[in-house]
Amino acid sequence: MKIKTYVSQIRAAAAFVRKRAPNFRPEVGFVLGSGLAKAVPALEGARTIPYSEIPGFPRTTVPGHEGKLILGRAFGKNVAVMQGRFHYYEGHAMESIALPVRALEYMGLKTLIVTAAVGSMREKIRPGHFTVISDHVNLMGRNPLRAFHEEEFGTMFPDMTAAYDPRLRKLLLAACRRRKTPAREGVYVAVGGPSYETPAEIRAFRALGGDVVGMSVVPEVVPARQMGVATGALTWTSNMAAGLPGAIQNHGDVLALGERVAEDLRAVLSELIRTL
Repeated sequence: MKIKTYVSQIRAAAAFVRKRAPNFRPEVGFVLGSGLAKAVPALEGARTIPYSEIPGFPRTTVPGHEGKLILGRAFGKNVAVMQGRFHYYEGHAMESIALPVRALEYMGLKTLIVTAAVGSMREKIRPGHFTVISDHVNLMGRNPLRAFHEEEFGTMFPDMTAAYDPRLRKLLLAACRRRKTPAREGVYVAVGGPSYETPAEIRAFRALGGDVVGMSVVPEVVPARQMGVATGALTWTSNMAAGLPGAIQNHGDVLALGERVAEDLRAVLSELIRTL
């Protein structure tokens, strides 16, 4: 795909959503990860648009990802929720994964919160616990900005020193505390997947300073930061990583635990909207 075609797709997607929701400018956006379909915050006047109807949007193929864009208001703010995401391991190009985030920014998005299921590489981060991401290590083998640069996106070489906005991190941790939900900060290691990691890989990732590991987040956070969107990430622990006591590597178990965690996450995200 050429860059001009890519930009045209982003503009077409933004225009389509504007047509379906006239005068809607998203102030806050959420990307909901595996098993979190029921974590959508309560929204007034909600409108739902299937991804399959939006020009340029890929289709979700992973169980637990609904594939819907939900628009509405909460606590006086316009909120956009991506109910389901796209993954590199599904065969999607990195630029395609970034397209929905870029389209929302074209519509006016200022703040993005990405959620995801992760494996814990630290004994103190247990299944069901939340981790507010403070930084990441990209081991996916690709960068979502590669070969698809346009001046209107921002600089070709964005500074990722504060990829995860310090203010959003504090607000997320505070929201978790108020909900009495176990949460701490940690470093996210992004891998390509879809196979789970080996015990040797987990030992290496821990040595690099990683706390949790997953197969998403980075392809959305990097382009969002390039475009000047304040970005945060809140992950939930679905399993202990390979080689650690209690390790379980099964996507069905991830979805089952996700359904139980979704209500807590829904409350935390609602609290975050209120305090932004």
